[in-house]
This record gives sequence, C-alpha cells and structure tokens, in this order.
Amino acid sequence: MNLNFSEESAIKTEINVKQLERWQVYQRLIELQVPCRCSCNQPLEVELKTPLQVWQFWSVVRRVSASRDSLIAGLERCWQLPMCKEK
Repeated sequence: MNLNFSEESAIKTEINVKQLERWQVYQRLIELQVPCRCSCNQPLEVELKTPLQVWQFWSVVRRVSASRDSLIAGLERCWQLPMCKEK
C-alpha cells in the first residue's frame, strides 16, 4: 500500500514542555527524521506529514510526559499479552 501525503495535509503543531524535556524530544524526533525546530525559549515546532510521524511524535512525547507509574503499568500490560504460538 502506498500512501501519498501532500504538503497541505501536514499537521503543524507547537508543544510546550520543560526545557530539558523539549531538548530530549527534539533530539529523538531528529533521530526519527521527523521535521521539527527548537529555538531558545520557544515552543518545539513539529511538522507531521504521515501517520507514522504522528505515532512517533505521540510516543516520544508520552515517554517524557507520562508518569513513571504509568509507563511501568504499560510495560506490565505488554508482558501479559498472550503470545503467538508457532505451528
């Protein structure tokens, strides 16, 4: 399946997070090749063009904004999922 996204369909957003978290989010999004810009004392600007980029953005922001207990609970739920059995 090939999905084409035009420039008009891009989601442009700003996120206000603490300075240290903003830098962590920015660095990880750059690693994932998600277009973003981080200026001193300004919100992080992100441009999301594909569903994958939206998911990556959500995942990165969740990692720095969710509580430790919430992240642990999510991991514990993953461990409880039934495993696929090979035949």
